[in-house]
Amino acid sequence: MSPKQYFILVDTMARLSLKAEARRFYFGFWWWVIEPMLYVAVFYTVFYQILGNRAPDFLMFLVVGKFAFIWFSKTVNYAANSLVNNAGLIGRMDMPKTLFPMAVILECSYRQLAVFALMGVFLILDGHMPTWHWLWALPLIAVEGLLIVVCGLLASVLVCIKRDFALLIGLGMLFLLFMSGVFWDLNSIASDETRQALLFWNPVAFLLDSFRQVLLWQQAPNLKHLGGLAVFLGALLLVTTRWMDRYRYLLAQRVVTA
Repeated sequence: MSPKQYFILVDTMARLSLKAEARRFYFGFWWWVIEPMLYVAVFYTVFYQILGNRAPDFLMFLVVGKFAFIWFSKTVNYAANSLVNNAGLIGRMDMPKTLFPMAVILECSYRQLAVFALMGVFLILDGHMPTWHWLWALPLIAVEGLLIVVCGLLASVLVCIKRDFALLIGLGMLFLLFMSGVFWDLNSIASDETRQALLFWNPVAFLLDSFRQVLLWQQAPNLKHLGGLAVFLGALLLVTTRWMDRYRYLLAQRVVTA
């Protein structure tokens, strides 16, 4: 399979899955934007209305953080089960094992385009008019996409080896929800050393903080950190895809027999 055929097949699988999902629900494609809005509404009610968090511009702070986080969390969770969910097809055909998680990742990324567009509308309506700083969101989206691909592929392999990893991955997303500053500001950490360590070891926290810097506070992100993260993820992606191709028969055996 040539690279062109591979990407055409991934795109076709993603689009067909989107259409099939839209037919299953009454609101169809509208759920792509309704779901993240409901998430934000729940967090806003709990932390602003009930717990009394009166941080300035908290709603937009929450919108940017949650809308960016939901792309990572939902995509990796879905990609984790992509191989086991296609056990029948994998057992009958020798196809690249990266095909199935990549199709899920592309499907979720198509949804996220609508979510990012909605986020832009919310920001403008709240008075955060676009400036040239918003252009920094493009490399941030690219790096987050790279992070999602790497984590999605690794998660699919782990679940393929042992189904128990699906539960652990779900718990890991809950852990990241609280550790990445989705509904609280990393700048509130008193210790600068602790804050820097969190940003260094938790790429999700770094990306969420960077999105807020460029969209809310008109600041450029830490380019050195962003570039280093991109290089690391690129190298890890290369190793992961080669490993999955080399051991594709072993993965197929695990999927079919487990």
